[in-house]
Amino acid sequence: MPFLSILIVVLMIVALVDIITRDDSQVKHLPKMVWIIIVILLPLIGSGLWFGLGREYGGSGISMPRMRRAARPSGPVDVRPAPPVDVRTTEQQMADLDREIEEWRLREELEKRRRDEGGAASGSAS
Repeated sequence: MPFLSILIVVLMIVALVDIITRDDSQVKHLPKMVWIIIVILLPLIGSGLWFGLGREYGGSGISMPRMRRAARPSGPVDVRPAPPVDVRTTEQQMADLDREIEEWRLREELEKRRRDEGGAASGSAS
């Protein structure tokens, strides 16, 4: 009889640890807290229900990083530099844009003056 009691307690502890460490998305039918209460109040039946109905199989409840072997590419490796990352603040970007707009405006004004001076010089020469 003591062996059966120890087995039930161990089953209950394993079920509780599994419930607690399992992600919420892998718990079916009831919230985790309800499963914990069921397993505590009815250790043998609750643990059986948990392992039979309550958990989703296919992944471990404990989220540990898995070690995977890196796949080696079969062909040539394309090593392109990463695109540049702009680390300026929004205010700095806006100030740079304002300066650029002003520079283009001044260039257009300068080009217009050159055309006007060139037209005036050719008009007076004829």
